[in-house]
Amino acid sequence: QVHLVESGGGLVQAGGSLRLSCVASGTSTRSYVMGWYRQVPGKQREWVAEMQPGGSANYADSVKGRFTISREIAENTVYLQTNSLAPEDTAVYYCNVIQWGVNYWGKGTLVTVSS
Repeated sequence: QVHLVESGGGLVQAGGSLRLSCVASGTSTRSYVMGWYRQVPGKQREWVAEMQPGGSANYADSVKGRFTISREIAENTVYLQTNSLAPEDTAVYYCNVIQWGVNYWGKGTLVTVSS
């Protein structure tokens, strides 16, 4: 069974940084596309970044140049380094993987950026 656990969120001032982690089990971070999404209450979940099995990464325009996705294969963990955070980055951040046509999500980690 696929299980994703996010951590690393918290309260940070504008301009600060956080590193989010997603520990995966029941799947492989090097075999499937691993994604990060975020959601503000009352709004749709928004795609933030993804890492392809081969290691290439893609980013939403809103975070390009500020966020970096990476992975540690040995630990089956995906990271999202978030820099130059702004209040509009405040959201619950979710890890995602689609395996065998099934969409799996973690429970999320809350990032709050104060101005």
